Amino acid sequence: MEKLDLKKQFKHLYNPSAKDVSVVDVPSMAFLMIDGQGDPNTSPEYALAIETLYAVSYTLKFAVKKSGDADYTVGPLEGLWWVDDMRRFSIAEKGAWKWTAMIAQPDFITPVLVEHAQAEVMEKKGSLAMPILRFETFTEGTAAQILHIGPYSTEGPTIERLHAHIAHLGAARTGKHHEIYLGDPRRTAPEKLKTVIRQPFRMGK
Repeated sequence: MEKLDLKKQFKHLYNPSAKDVSVVDVPSMAFLMIDGQGDPNTSPEYALAIETLYAVSYTLKFAVKKSGDADYTVGPLEGLWWVDDMRRFSIAEKGAWKWTAMIAQPDFITPVLVEHAQAEVMEKKGSLAMPILRFETFTEGTAAQILHIGPYSTEGPTIERLHAHIAHLGAARTGKHHEIYLGDPRRTAPEKLKTVIRQPFRMGK
């Protein structure tokens, strides 16, 4: 049985250059998602959301593999970050951030499979953040992205480069600041962490 890996299937989305900004057309993809607000470094709500997303994602993976239908690698954690006025979005004011924590799912994952996985996780671990977990399609469209290597706290200049590139194109930022975490901060040295930073945009001011 061939093992599906979304990072390899969509290599252009998950493996951008760290030197140059690239423009990508992001297709509609299915995600497990949980919304919240506050600094991810200190928010218990964020930590619980991450635990819930991984618990359901791995339960889905093992259920599908056990059925013999498919095998796949659980996708990386991703995050959408925003404030009500994106002109005021600043990494220095994380307490004001709103967020969606999410993990992409293969296209053969169905709502019924998700419901079964949720029930199994609740039986083993309790409700966690299950009441606010949702499974839905997310459409991002045209976006600019770049790979940031290093601690999350040093993303500022990389984000500025990304935004400057969009402005140079004569385009306007739309949607939400998007990050994809390719490294595990529990096992990876901060200076070696890899994060895809993505920003959707539209042509014209």
